[in-house]
Amino acid sequence: MRRTSEPWKTNGLELCVHRFRDDGARPTGLTLLLLHGFLDAGSTWDLVAEPLARAGHDVVAPDLRGFGRSARVGAGSYYYFPDYIADVAALVDALAPARLGVVGHSMGGAVAVYYTGAHPDRVERLALLEGMGPPSHGPEVAVARMETWLRDMKRLDRTPRRLASMQDAIARLVAHHPRVPRDVLATRAPLLTREEPDGGLAWAYDPMHRTTSPLSFQVEAFTSFLERIACPTLVVSGGPTGWHPPDEAARVAKLARAEHVELQDAGHMMHWSAASQLAERLGEFFARGSAGGAAGQGNKGGVEGGRGRE
Repeated sequence: MRRTSEPWKTNGLELCVHRFRDDGARPTGLTLLLLHGFLDAGSTWDLVAEPLARAGHDVVAPDLRGFGRSARVGAGSYYYFPDYIADVAALVDALAPARLGVVGHSMGGAVAVYYTGAHPDRVERLALLEGMGPPSHGPEVAVARMETWLRDMKRLDRTPRRLASMQDAIARLVAHHPRVPRDVLATRAPLLTREEPDGGLAWAYDPMHRTTSPLSFQVEAFTSFLERIACPTLVVSGGPTGWHPPDEAARVAKLARAEHVELQDAGHMMHWSAASQLAERLGEFFARGSAGGAAGQGNKGGVEGGRGRE
């Protein structure tokens, strides 16, 4: 297994891109782009990325801007969803010259939906791991969100959030992710922290991510992107303990070629808690290749490959 982590200049920022390749595997010609969730990092896909690489795929997992080892935006800037999508588009152009599959978890799933909806002819297959977007809010919350954002930004301290030790980091992850085995979280902690110049330890993400965005999620716009997605789409649930918006079924129904898989006891962080099961499901899905094409075939609400909810 060959694993590299390299900076890529993208839209004026250096993004850290983790790549996984198995030189002994027969190449499939498919690049798999793995997009992580909120306060996560591309490097923590390793438990899933390595089996996919052993299957012959070229696996690319970037740290999105302001997360992991990627650069943070400068003073006077902010993190807006279109920025993530523009970064993904640039990385695809640079790193996926031919066939492309996309996997998005949580926030990364929403990014994947926006990108695929904007470029439906570019993505061969799409997997959304509890990535159907956040809860919807009406226009009545707009003023309150703007007020909250202004307060957050006024008192924002972007000094890295310090940790007492690596054991402190592990303990905090255990508290936030009780369904993930502690030994697994112990391997995640070094990937989600960074050593500061003075030798201290801090979380790797930009504290600005903790502020409330002034822009509320617009489900009507989101579903317009879902309706544009023509490729086979695997929708993966972590079961009852996962995270699901109240109107999740209605959103999934907008996908033309949706297939459902439930990892019953995985919970939301399925790429940590049930990595082997998830990698197996993703491997089966992407092994089917481009049969049927990526553009506009299949019936609305149909089940790709005939598999229903498990």
